[in-house]
Amino acid sequence: MIDPQELLNAYANGLFPMADSRDDPEAKWYTSRRRGIIPMDKFRVSSNVQRIVRNKHYHIKVDYNFRKVMEACADRDSTWISDEIIDSYCRLHKLNYAHSVSVYNQKWELVGGQYGVSLGGAYFGESVFGWAKEASKVALYWTHQALQQGGFELWDTQFWSEHLAQFGCIEITAGEYEKKLKSALRKKAKFETVPAQ
Repeated sequence: MIDPQELLNAYANGLFPMADSRDDPEAKWYTSRRRGIIPMDKFRVSSNVQRIVRNKHYHIKVDYNFRKVMEACADRDSTWISDEIIDSYCRLHKLNYAHSVSVYNQKWELVGGQYGVSLGGAYFGESVFGWAKEASKVALYWTHQALQQGGFELWDTQFWSEHLAQFGCIEITAGEYEKKLKSALRKKAKFETVPAQ
C-alpha cells in the first residue's frame, strides 16, 4: 500500500501513480509534459445530459460506496488501477482526501461514478465509468457541481483526450500547470455534498 503522505506529497508536486495491470504489486509514478485540465468556468455537458439531470433520472451520492466506485472504474480489459491503488485511495478517502460521486438507477443499482483526490483548492480527477445511458457524464456533471460549490480552482484530468474535450478539457504546458497547482494548493476548499437526487 502507498503511504497517504507519500501520495499527497506526490500530487502536490504534479506526480500520480499508475500500475501496469490490476494485479501489479507496485505502481509507478508519472507526470506529463502537457497537462489536461478542465477550467471551472468552462465545464459543459450536452443538453441531453442536462435534461437527464433535470428530470432526476438517476440518484446521486457523494462519498458513498467509494471502494465500489473504484472497483467499477478498474473493471475493464486493461486498467492502471491495481488492487494496491484501490487500497491506498480507500485509505485516503477515510482521511477525507479522496472523494467519489456515484450514480444509481431507480432501483438503486450502481451504474456510474467518478473518483479523485483533493488537496487544497486542487482536485485531481482519477477515473470515471458508466454502465447506463450518459451515467458517466452525469457523474462528471455532479463532480463539477461539488467542486464549484466547494471553492476549487483547479480540476486536473492529468491528460487531454477528445472525450474529455467535450466537457471543456484543455491542454496546458507543465510550466503553466505548475503555476496553477501552486496557486490552488494555497487555497482552502471542500468537496461539497450535492443536492439529494
